[in-house]
Amino acid sequence: MKTTPFWPDQYPRPDDLPVSELPSEVDIVVIGGGYTGLNAARVLAKVGARVVVLEQHTIGWGASSRNNGMATTGLKQSVQDVFAQYGDDVGRDYWQATLDAIDLIGEIAADEELAFGFRRKGHITLAANPAQFNKLQEQEAWFRQTLDHRMQLVGTQELRAEVGTKAYYGGLVDEWSASLNPVQFAYELAQVVAKYGGVVCENAGVTRIEHLPQGFRVYTNKGEVRAREIVLATNGYTGGLIPRIQQRMFAVGSYAVVTEPLPLALQQEINPNRRGFYDSQRFLHYFRLTPDGRFLFGGRNEWALDENLVVTAKAFRKEMVRIFPQLTDVEITHSWNGRLGISFDFIPHIGRMSGVHYALGYSGHGVALATYLGTELGLLLTGQKKRSVFVDVPHPTRFYHRKAPWYLPAVRWYYRLRDWLGR
Repeated sequence: MKTTPFWPDQYPRPDDLPVSELPSEVDIVVIGGGYTGLNAARVLAKVGARVVVLEQHTIGWGASSRNNGMATTGLKQSVQDVFAQYGDDVGRDYWQATLDAIDLIGEIAADEELAFGFRRKGHITLAANPAQFNKLQEQEAWFRQTLDHRMQLVGTQELRAEVGTKAYYGGLVDEWSASLNPVQFAYELAQVVAKYGGVVCENAGVTRIEHLPQGFRVYTNKGEVRAREIVLATNGYTGGLIPRIQQRMFAVGSYAVVTEPLPLALQQEINPNRRGFYDSQRFLHYFRLTPDGRFLFGGRNEWALDENLVVTAKAFRKEMVRIFPQLTDVEITHSWNGRLGISFDFIPHIGRMSGVHYALGYSGHGVALATYLGTELGLLLTGQKKRSVFVDVPHPTRFYHRKAPWYLPAVRWYYRLRDWLGR
């Protein structure tokens, strides 16, 4: 079993991926070579800005090659709670943005003639007990009545046509969601950035930012570059370069395993419509089939950033086989982890602090929302958009939060208890 992400093995890095040496001066430095940074750079380079993407490792090394490849509707924060807190207009803006984000991925694929496997297969939120199913019923009615967004509620028997397990009580089908090959998306975005004249630099970790009378000097382990503006696009991998930004989010670990390719008959039994699935637990699990017919199973585990990947694989196998006994004898080939960037209100934000622009806090919805906020930030910087709901709502911090989220064990215990109680 490998303890590295599966996706780069399934879609190896292209030999012609365009990477360059560090330039001495640009208009805009983008720190982070994932979906956020590459999409911001795509927009900026397309209008002629001199832009360089600085990636500490290699393109897509972080969450962009470690996620499940599911672009789903919604935010981590419930849309109903957003309506209650910020009002109908802001709530509708947020919700529409999550729909537009998935459309945007399809538009990028079509406009740039990319082939990263974008498919509108929908996703299903699963209920493990009657209480969770009742909540899904309430959600379906609320979204239909308030937002005219149609989802399909499926009961126990109907669910059998969607997923080959008896572990769930029912589910809620949202056809808007999509799936893709995550690392291929990152690689092809880098090629688009280069096509429009942007520069991509790998193994260029940023060590310091110096404020100048006119702009910035950015120091990396490959040298230094001057820039008029900086975009920080590091989400769950954000360090202490800008302490004020670091104070507004924290990172948690997300883990996944993938099996050997399944026989076609078993694929059809488990997931005949090749949808994505999430359960309704706070420590949720998700699963899907990969393009080559493997079963990908993941979840939040203990939220720690550095769990032992062999131990994690054993725990996930136990849970996977509980849900799908037909996978008992199937081999796990890869076990890996990644980081989620969590904002304290569970809503992504675009902002500017210490002169640095940023977009982060996707809280587990980064495939769609990192693409959208990276694009949105590029449009704002070039004047193609004047406002964004992700800027309008203040980005909160917490007085007790410093560099490390010391309070997570208590939160973890509380959420585990609520999952155990079925609430």
